[in-house]
Amino acid sequence: MSSFKEETYRTIGKNVRKYRKASKISQEKLSEILNANSKFIGHVERFERYISLKKLIELAEYFNISVKDFFE
Repeated sequence: MSSFKEETYRTIGKNVRKYRKASKISQEKLSEILNANSKFIGHVERFERYISLKKLIELAEYFNISVKDFFE
């Protein structure tokens, strides 16, 4: 995987974790909200799986933020 791609997904994972923890919600509960496997958010936060744009949009709506906030 390219360095840029890897770093992008790492940034997204870190930000998913940041917003999840700020909302005081478990990985399992957030996965449930996204209608995903119970381990999905944990995998995203540890950069083991890639999250789709569709799921990022759903997370942004849930956290009431912009999708671009996951990339900063």
